[in-house]
Amino acid sequence: MSRRLGWTPRQRGSVTGETCPDVFELTDGNFAVIGTEATAELDPHLPSDAARADYERIVVITRETLIRAKRDIPDA
Repeated sequence: MSRRLGWTPRQRGSVTGETCPDVFELTDGNFAVIGTEATAELDPHLPSDAARADYERIVVITRETLIRAKRDIPDA
């Protein structure tokens, strides 16, 4: 992992820092997300032009997590 995007869980109000959503930029330029696994719940609701491979999962992060990461996400 290269760096965290946005605020740490503690800065977002997590007292324990456990099981908190997070966004990271990887050294290869890709991104990793820690979130709540919701594949079974959300997969049936994907739009018809969206697809998910068997090895991919749908995860949910809080709105605040993504908003706090926005300033660190590159434009290109």
